[in-house]
Amino acid sequence: MKMSESTPAAAATRSQWGLLIALMIPVGMATINMSMFGVALPTVRDTFAVEADMAAWLLAAYSLPFVIFMPLYGKLGDSLGKARLFQSGIVFFFAGSAICVLAGNLPQLLIGRVLQGMGTAGFYPLCMAIITERFPAAQRGRAMGTWSSVAPGASTLGPLLGGYVVDHLGWNYVFVPSLLVALIALWVAYLRVPSQRPIHGAGLQAFDWLGAALLGSALVFVIFFLSSRTVTGVEPLRDWRLLAAAVGFGLLFWRREGRAPRPLVNFALYRLKNFGVASLAAGCRMVMMHTAMFLNVLFLTDVYGLKAIELGVFSTIISGAIFATTHWGGLLSDRVHSRLIVGISFTIQACAFAGLALFPLPLPGAAALMLTQALAGGAAMATLHRAALEDIPGEESGSAAGLYSTARMGGGVVGATMAGVGLQQALLFTPGPGEAYRLVFGGVAAISLASLAVALKLER
Repeated sequence: MKMSESTPAAAATRSQWGLLIALMIPVGMATINMSMFGVALPTVRDTFAVEADMAAWLLAAYSLPFVIFMPLYGKLGDSLGKARLFQSGIVFFFAGSAICVLAGNLPQLLIGRVLQGMGTAGFYPLCMAIITERFPAAQRGRAMGTWSSVAPGASTLGPLLGGYVVDHLGWNYVFVPSLLVALIALWVAYLRVPSQRPIHGAGLQAFDWLGAALLGSALVFVIFFLSSRTVTGVEPLRDWRLLAAAVGFGLLFWRREGRAPRPLVNFALYRLKNFGVASLAAGCRMVMMHTAMFLNVLFLTDVYGLKAIELGVFSTIISGAIFATTHWGGLLSDRVHSRLIVGISFTIQACAFAGLALFPLPLPGAAALMLTQALAGGAAMATLHRAALEDIPGEESGSAAGLYSTARMGGGVVGATMAGVGLQQALLFTPGPGEAYRLVFGGVAAISLASLAVALKLER
């Protein structure tokens, strides 16, 4: 039986696990694809003969539309209903995966990655909004932890499968499983996700399309500025035209939202302290996690000479660690202050990155520090989800989840982009790749330590 979106939250407990499974399948699908592509990244880089900052765009092409479209899905979900938008995200992801399978050159691969990112943007904010609506407060941390754990759990399968596929079939085939799982996800979502309310033209007409375009433009130009060499040929952080465009669009967006009758971003939500602080802290966490995701596979390839299947084994171990601590962190957040969980997580991550930066280590030592960072990073995920949304009114849950997810994944885009730019610059001015990677890890350690100041402002 499908549940109506108007059903009271308490009634959702009758089928909450079925609902969670329906919400978990698309997230697991996207995560398996992302983890398989992470293992394939060095091979794709070498196939198209691109440098580190351009290789970062293979991640940014997915993450940037992911960030841009999340507020749209969230806001439209509040006014039009969440189920149809959730299902449309699966369709976009399927189309992008099909293009990636058939891609014969870099532009085609980038287009497919963009469509995948557009699709994934519908999963996260709508899933969090539905969980917030349907689960009572006493069970919300557990539900968030269970749902959040599917991503690292799925990552334990993706790397091994990806390593085998890359070595024996080719990098294009890492996208094939997504085509199959997307069909299953669409069917299960149709059966189990709460049915949408009817679409009315007035809802679409009242949507802040101009605000969405201005916000997207500002975010795109920020990333262009960070990685300008691949866009305009000017060295990173030096093309002031791109920075001026980013600031200009940002100011226009701010002005627009102050005047729009139904703005895309309800800035009043940031008056709820935990929402604003948790959003910023989640962005900082994703800077750390996506930087590690980008650097680790290249570091292990360039410095230690690991092959794709060996990267798959290592990435599986890392994903298993995140899986274990994500679910545990969600359970713990129902009983322990969010500030303590996130503060300890950020401190341990800073120490792990510092260890990678300060010492030339044998492979077991470097792997141990990467594993430590992953364990600590997983513990904070569900805690931050819960902290951000626990005080949000039900009618604003989609919008709030979209804004929170934008801040969160925006950190991931910035982290991967800056890691690529920093690594490319470090390779030019250091005697070897080992020194270049340690220099970039040192920068990430400093960012992690600064993020601790944000985590300490969380309230229960």
